Amino acid sequence: MEAIFFIILSVVAIFSGLMVILKKNPISSILFLILALFTTAALYVMLAAPFIAAVQIIVYAGAIMVLFLFVIMLLNLNRIDEGRSTVLKTLGVIVAGTMLVVAAVVLRSVAIPADSAFLRGVGEDYGTVETFGRSMFTTYLLPFEIASFLLLAAIIGAVVLAKKKLD
Repeated sequence: MEAIFFIILSVVAIFSGLMVILKKNPISSILFLILALFTTAALYVMLAAPFIAAVQIIVYAGAIMVLFLFVIMLLNLNRIDEGRSTVLKTLGVIVAGTMLVVAAVVLRSVAIPADSAFLRGVGEDYGTVETFGRSMFTTYLLPFEIASFLLLAAIIGAVVLAKKKLD
């Protein structure tokens, strides 16, 4: 039964990810991205990490996607150059295909035995708030801070672009 849910969620996530890059309307792309983030959160729940799933929904599908939606509406990006759009779609498909091949090679090299459960060797505290917080603010502190500065730069860039357009 778990495998069926995994397959369904994976198909929905892949479909919504493809629709993000294939849709012409940016608002539709954002809505499909939100669907992809929700299915990713459901996959986290299947991996026995409910806190990570909640953070995925609250932070990414909630706050960040609303921010992206407001920026797209603020910049009024309803028009897309058709010639450039085709090139970007082709480039996106090539990059996605390359990433899929790399992921397949990596997964093939890991070689999890078929008779063992994926999470059998995981400890009791896997996915808890304490474990997540400890690793976030010790091991992954620098990438966390870099991501926050990148988001700040993106917000400032969107405001500057919107201000230039209004002037």
